[in-house]
Amino acid sequence: MQHHVYFWLKEEFQNDASRAAFEKGLHNVSSVPMIAGGGWGKPAPTPERPVTDKSFDYGLYLSFDNMEDHDAYQIHSEHDVFLDDYKHMWEKVLVMDVD
Repeated sequence: MQHHVYFWLKEEFQNDASRAAFEKGLHNVSSVPMIAGGGWGKPAPTPERPVTDKSFDYGLYLSFDNMEDHDAYQIHSEHDVFLDDYKHMWEKVLVMDVD
């Protein structure tokens, strides 16, 4: 299954130092052992199209071999650390899971 998370940072965190800190958190949370693959990034510089949304600041995309691994990730301590350390930075977060 695929776990996609999109983050919109608050205005006061739209600076180099805050972005570097957030990127470190994304790196840490995307290296939890039960993740089969994935990564994170910023909106790609693709051509503008009516169906493309580039309004987010960061996207996290993770693959899991099964739902059990996804569920274990959700309660993993590194996931909790990410939420506790960075949730104050985002204005909006959107999760889309695909089976």
